[in-house]
Amino acid sequence: MTITPQELELLMQAVEREDPIDFADLPFNEQELRGLIANHLCEMADAMENFSEEDKRLSLLAVAAKLVLENLVLNVQLLRQHGVPLSDSAEALLNRLRRR
Repeated sequence: MTITPQELELLMQAVEREDPIDFADLPFNEQELRGLIANHLCEMADAMENFSEEDKRLSLLAVAAKLVLENLVLNVQLLRQHGVPLSDSAEALLNRLRRR
């Protein structure tokens, strides 16, 4: 892998400055969670070392798509759980997806 878990953690923090993560009251240390995820992703990338470049891109795209979907689902569940209506743009996106 061309990036270390520590370097990936720093990149994660840089991204979070623009789009912070709400860790709420989770009973975990935020930095430890970042380290756990950075290590896991670097291990995944190392496991793809023998993949073709196309297979690497497709695998990483599939992982990213799954995580974005999971994030969307969890956020909608939280909003519903707390009786918070979806924003107009989120509602429009979900309606567009329903029609496909």
